[in-house]
Amino acid sequence: MWDLDGIYKEYSALVYKYLFSLTLDAHISEELTQEAFYRAILSIDNYNGNCKMSTWLCQIAKHLWYQELDKKRRRGTEPIDEALPDRSKSVEDSVLDSQDKMSMFRMLHSLPEPMREVMYLRLSGELSFREIGGILNQSESWARVTFYRGKKKLMEGLK
Repeated sequence: MWDLDGIYKEYSALVYKYLFSLTLDAHISEELTQEAFYRAILSIDNYNGNCKMSTWLCQIAKHLWYQELDKKRRRGTEPIDEALPDRSKSVEDSVLDSQDKMSMFRMLHSLPEPMREVMYLRLSGELSFREIGGILNQSESWARVTFYRGKKKLMEGLK
């Protein structure tokens, strides 16, 4: 039998952070987090343990976000494009501050899939490399190297 309350307490903050890195909207992230756990409860018997519970939950959350984007496209509305929250300055924030946000996200979108997701999680979601590695079922080192390579590609694109 699954301890659903324990799973929620352990992983809800991580799923919320992951969704926030994708949506950049606290309200939408909270709603999608709740929906992700609802869907996880409905399909908990399908979880076979081949990946970490956090990875499985974040995959559910990611699919919900894609569904939300599809709904917005069908309605003719754009995804919410708010300014990023003010954070303490870091290398990542310097990149965000020094570039027009739209052009930077266009460049991010052109990166290959695992690299793009690592960049989004790090830049928008304020997730640690350990958390990113856990979400993507990879090591912390893999997340660091992938982020470094992505940052390098972005810098080359700026030249």
